[in-house]
Amino acid sequence: MHRITISLDGPLADAFDALTHEQGYASRSEAVRDLVRAAVDTRAVAAEETGECVANLSYVYDHHQRALVTKLLDIGHAHHALIVSTTHVHLDHDGCLESMMLRGPTSEVRAFAERVRAERGLRFGALNLISAGAVRGDQANPPQAHPAHAGQAA
Repeated sequence: MHRITISLDGPLADAFDALTHEQGYASRSEAVRDLVRAAVDTRAVAAEETGECVANLSYVYDHHQRALVTKLLDIGHAHHALIVSTTHVHLDHDGCLESMMLRGPTSEVRAFAERVRAERGLRFGALNLISAGAVRGDQANPPQAHPAHAGQAA
């Protein structure tokens, strides 16, 4: 473990302490570690086109938009191997929110998300992508077979 020291002006330090307390961190160090992990992973994922990831794609749309629901379903079925689950929420009479949990090759997940977000009639779309290395906690090592499943086909 390395020790680092940072300096913050008073108002920023107070706001950070309030955030740390609100989010239930035991210390400033724990909060800073999470921020650094997120920044490192964001940078790695932004540059990464190879490797695996997990992701959440959320989008809001008007279900009355002509043929949009059918197009979204067709896109999803064409990429079913990436979709782990989908949640659909009725926001109001016209608006719907869908949130998809995705898993697969980073380049394919990004391409799928871009395809969905490009559909005419979507009001908003956001992709939160996390590298599989960050999920495992070790970006340098590839995934290994779990000992209980050794010898089984993946």
